Amino acid sequence: LTSLDRYKGRCYDIEPVAGEENQYIAYVAYPLDLFEEGSVTNMLTSIVGNVFGFKALRALRLEDLRIPPAYSKTFIGPPHGIQVERDKLNKYGRPLLGCTIKPKLGLSAKNYGRAVYECLRGGLDFTKDDENVNSQPFMRWRDRFLFVAEALFKAQAETGEVKGHYLNATAGTCEEMIKRATFARELGAPIVMHDYLTGGFTANTSLAFYCRDNGLLLHIHRAMHAVIDRQRNHGMHFRVLAKALRMSGGDHIH
Repeated sequence: LTSLDRYKGRCYDIEPVAGEENQYIAYVAYPLDLFEEGSVTNMLTSIVGNVFGFKALRALRLEDLRIPPAYSKTFIGPPHGIQVERDKLNKYGRPLLGCTIKPKLGLSAKNYGRAVYECLRGGLDFTKDDENVNSQPFMRWRDRFLFVAEALFKAQAETGEVKGHYLNATAGTCEEMIKRATFARELGAPIVMHDYLTGGFTANTSLAFYCRDNGLLLHIHRAMHAVIDRQRNHGMHFRVLAKALRMSGGDHIH
């Protein structure tokens, strides 16, 4: 039989919000046995999955999570990290410089590659796809990957520096996402990118495992975050989304 006393959450403190009427900060603790190891999806489903829709609550906001090491250690975390990134690029002692290719939509794959080359040849370390550059009719993903790889290696040959481009592998299915990441690796690209909120935590964790196993860096885009974190009295603070990403897996985010 399930022991309700063992498995229930406990509110151990409530504090009024300074300067706000009828607003309170509640501190709630949950037993670790309620959560599947290594699953951000399960963690968030349990903590924020249904309670935000309760009619008795006018508004609710998750401000932070304090995650015990015993639980956080079950997650993959960043596939590699900044030291591995610097080692791959052979660049130390300074910030890494990059930019996003604009216009984000409308360029042909050939012109997109030309823009990548000009940026990298001009001195940048990285260029990147924007969040909604996936596989549109005017620029299919495979064509973009090929022209970007050509630009990447041309810039490397002319500058003598290691260069990179964040190839957005976000797709409609996890299988297609891994297919795109695999093609990027086969081309010799050092890094791929994923929209972790619109793509989903399960997909993101799957990609993080693939990147760790195959030597790819993983850049993360936060597209859709403001839907969740913009309102001060409802939703989630971005620090929660950032912690969830660190557990799910990503080398850096913007």
